[in-house]
Order: sequence, then structure tokens, then C-alpha cells
Amino acid sequence: MDQFSELRRLGQLDSSEAGRTFREFLRASVRQSLIGVMAEEVCELCGPKHRPVADAETYRAGSAKGVVLCEGRREEIIRPRVRRKRSDDQSEEVRLATYAAATEPGQVEEMLIRALIAGASGREMKSVHPDAPKTSRSSVSRLWAREGAKLVEQLRTRDIGSADWLALMLDGIRLSKDQLAVVALGISADGRKHILDFELGSSENFEVCRDLVSRLVSRGFTGRHGLLAVLDGSDALKQAVLAFFPGAVVQRCLVHKERNIRGRLSRRHWGELARLFKRLREVEGEAAGREAYGDIERFLTDKNAAALKSLREAGDDLIALHRLNAPSTLHVSLLSTNLIENSFRNTRRKLRRVTRFRAETDQASRWLAAALLEAEKGFRRVIGYKDLPRLAEALASHGADCEASCRCPGKHREGPSPAASLSGASPPLRAAPSAPATPRQASA
Repeated sequence: MDQFSELRRLGQLDSSEAGRTFREFLRASVRQSLIGVMAEEVCELCGPKHRPVADAETYRAGSAKGVVLCEGRREEIIRPRVRRKRSDDQSEEVRLATYAAATEPGQVEEMLIRALIAGASGREMKSVHPDAPKTSRSSVSRLWAREGAKLVEQLRTRDIGSADWLALMLDGIRLSKDQLAVVALGISADGRKHILDFELGSSENFEVCRDLVSRLVSRGFTGRHGLLAVLDGSDALKQAVLAFFPGAVVQRCLVHKERNIRGRLSRRHWGELARLFKRLREVEGEAAGREAYGDIERFLTDKNAAALKSLREAGDDLIALHRLNAPSTLHVSLLSTNLIENSFRNTRRKLRRVTRFRAETDQASRWLAAALLEAEKGFRRVIGYKDLPRLAEALASHGADCEASCRCPGKHREGPSPAASLSGASPPLRAAPSAPATPRQASA
């Protein structure tokens, strides 16, 4: 039956039967094409069959059963064989380039990797793709170990030195009881978000945070206009950022602080607390920010001493963006760590099938890199990105003020050299004040 009569048959079948027949027709066409291409390669090596090249080093050696890959499935064919004469009067098999290309498992491996990242179990690949090769549990595990390491390398070798960075967010995500990852997310001057890097550790301690920021600096990360660091309140994160970027403006996450204070208050006060924090997120400018902060402070004064202490512990860091007089359109994106928390939410969906992360291997790094890169594909520009030039001007002005008041001009911009950071010596830390000054005290 020729191809035209085969295609005419499709109109006489129901949709499912027509689809199956059409796919069989395509696979048969692919097999015939492969056989034709291999026959042409044999002719180039050995000459025409009816007129072989005299004294040729290669000669035809019959045929044999073979298997090629088509759309991730095994397809049996009859492949031609060619042998080459050697100087010791022996011969050896010549592997046809066309046959090698037809058996190359790249498409199958890509299909398996996509399935793993999407959440399929490696144990079930054999039943999901019964006609595909290398779908056993051990084969899939070896494939993921190799390809997952490439994803980690891809994430950590991307160029981050040429971008104009304005903001840096650092936060930790718990992978298991004994493993935590600190992840860095950067916001460039055009409003785009990028996953920069991550570092694994047992907790969100200073050594882990320092190693992460150190690697970012060695890769060229810098704030040309200045840097806004949005953190969740971790002292280790703040110390690591200020160790390499002493002039950075640190903004505490208002969502974390509100949640922390709410946990100390009676439930009947939650509504008023939410209203006051909402006002703090909406007002623009330093004066309005201090006023909104003062309202929260006065509200907590006669409610709960622990809640008031928690508020004052953050101090000016709660209104750092207000003190820059940045447009309020940026508050949605930069007054909290929600941007990186949202990527963590998508990351957890990818990691939920992993029940145990082995600390003695790079398993956690592979899975985390894959999940973060997948989450990054859905990133959009931050809300209010058109007002980022005004933030850049405010950060530059803040950096100029810092340098003017510093005895060593330029120190706030340069920071320690990457080589010194990676040598193992701890960079000098800024001396912590004896008691954090509240906005109310600062204004007085």
C-alpha cells in the first residue's frame, strides 16, 4: 500500500484509530528515510554496490538487526554493515555516523529530565515510557546525577557582573531537618528578578551567609548606584551583607515583623495592628514613614511589652525605604521578602517528591538548582519598575552621604576584594551598636 492510499484510509477511521494509523505511518516513513540515508553513507565509503571501488579499505559486510530512536521510542530496523581492513590483515567494524546519530539518546534523556523536574518519580519512568531505553531506576538516577550537576553549574556560571543591580534579597529555605539553603535573589535596574545563587548549610548562620555573598562578589555582583538589601531580620544575613557592602541600605521585611508582633498580641488587637502596618506600607517619604511607625509604637505601648520590644528591635530598618524617599509604588515589592518567598513556594512544589536529601552527596544542590531555575521562568518585572530610576538616585545619594561622613572615602563602595573573601579569612564586620535607635529617637 503506497503512502497516498494510506493517507486516504485516515478519512475512513474514527479519530483515535486515525491518530494511531497516522503515527505508524510517520514512524515507517522515518525508518525508510534512515535506511536510505545509511545506504548513501555506505555508498560514500564503499562505492556503488554494482561497481565497488577497487582496493578500497572499506567494504560491505552484509546487514544486521538494529534499533534506532524515534520520538523517544525504540524502532527496529535492518542496518547495513561496513568493515575496514587493517594493516595486520584483520578487519574492524565501521560505525556509521548516520546510525550513531539515530541511536543518540539525547531526546530520550531530555524527555526523562523534563518528567523528573515536573514531579514524576524516577521509579515509575519504566511504566510511563515503556518503549524508551534507559528508563530503569538506576539509569534514571545516573542520568539525573549527571544532568543535575550541569544545572548547578549553569546557575553558578551565569554572568551577573554586567547587570546593574539595585536590590538584593536573601532568605533561607528548609530542605530537611539537617539541611537549609540560603538563596540570593537580585533585582536589576530594569525591574527584572534573577536567582543569583544559593549556599547549603545546617542553619542560617553567618558562615553560610558569608560564603554566599562572597561568591556573589567574586562573580562580579555589585551595586553601581548603591544597594538595597531586603532581609527577614536574621542577624547573620545582615552581618554578611554589611561585611561586603558596608554602605548598603537594609530594609527589614514588614510581613515578618508584623507576624512576629502579632504572635505576642491578644487576638482582639490583630485587626488594628494589621491596619497600622498597612498604613506604614502605603505612606511615602521619611516624614510619613516615621509618623506611621510612631502610631504603631504608641499602639503597642500599653498593649504588650514584648511586642513593643520586638518593634523597637528593628528600629530604622523598618522604614529604610521610606528614609530614601522612594516612590510608594515600589513598596509592594521592596518592603517585604515576598518576591523570594513566592519563588520558594514554587520551589517546594518541585521538591515535594524528594523525601530525603543526602547531605553526603550533591543531591540537594541538584534539586534546588533545577527547582529555582524552573521558578525563575515565571518571573515578571517587579511592580513599579518604572520608578526604579528614582530609587537608584536615592541610593546613589545615600552612598555619597556615607562616603562624605566616612574617614576612608570609597570604603563603602569597594568592600573587601573577592580574593581576600575566598581565602577563608573573615571580612571585618561593622561594630554593632549597643542599642538600636528607634525612628522616634532618631527624629528627636
